[in-house]
Amino acid sequence: MKILVVGGAGYIGSHCVRQIQASGHEPVILDNFSFGHRDAIPEGVSLYEGDIGDIDFVQPILENEAIDIVMHFAALINVGESTTDPLKYYDNNVAKTIRLLQAMRAAEVEKIIFSSSCTIFGDAAEMPLHEELPLQSFSSYGQTKQDIEVLLGYCAKAYGLSYACFRYFNASGAAPDGSIGEDHEPETHLIPLAIQAARGQRKKLIVFGTDYPTPDGTCLRDYVHVNDISRAHIATFDKLDQPGTELHYNLGTGTPASVLEIIQVVQEVTGLEVPHEFGPRRDGDVPAAYAYPAKAIAELSWKIEFSDIKSIVETAWKWHKNHPNGFEK
Repeated sequence: MKILVVGGAGYIGSHCVRQIQASGHEPVILDNFSFGHRDAIPEGVSLYEGDIGDIDFVQPILENEAIDIVMHFAALINVGESTTDPLKYYDNNVAKTIRLLQAMRAAEVEKIIFSSSCTIFGDAAEMPLHEELPLQSFSSYGQTKQDIEVLLGYCAKAYGLSYACFRYFNASGAAPDGSIGEDHEPETHLIPLAIQAARGQRKKLIVFGTDYPTPDGTCLRDYVHVNDISRAHIATFDKLDQPGTELHYNLGTGTPASVLEIIQVVQEVTGLEVPHEFGPRRDGDVPAAYAYPAKAIAELSWKIEFSDIKSIVETAWKWHKNHPNGFEK
């Protein structure tokens, strides 16, 4: 099959591209390089540079490449920024996704795998988070993901669109060979921030909040390796053949780690101290978020290969050692 990977030069998208190749399928990348990296693209993969909001650009790609499935990773993801500039997030994450779906409909491409987020559950009273819990996002970012999930449901019923939504928890780690990994600007993810602080690439790491109702007072999160996320996507390829299929999966290990635990593991793996200081709580942070991944495990035969946080950090550390300044620098 041919898979159009929208945002295929980004962090999760580039890892999925390699998993698509490894599974014997053919990836085609569409990226506008607002955040993606050319050096993350494997040699020989077809690349189209442009915007998913341009129907006249996207529709011919879908038709000429005879695309079977679209994987959609192209989104703005900064929760804090989404609060201060919601119009920017709704334009990019919602309006442009609508135009992507319109291009797919015109080109008669009827399968999509959507990159959603655990933020759609908001500050849920119940842990771990399973798929049947109510959606109650309280950030603009999370709401854009929730809105697209709802829209996909309507499209399934109206047009026979088949889709899978993956609610990621904290995507982490890097390719085990150290060839690709996280390189965001600005960086907002905890593990790379801690590694950068350990390497002296930033003065210190700020721990936001120490008075949460958790064992050590810092936030609990579910860190899931980017390759494990990628393999779950591949596992849905043969699940979308029936028109109107609607799939939703929470992707996490089910084992949370606190901010202080991450700092400790980074210090253990790198052999370096992570300079850090404590700050106030950050708006939008919930005390805990971790998955109940039983549905993905049962229905997709999904196997979590990186089941402990140390193994995830080890891959991240290998990437940062091989690429201390990220891609293209």
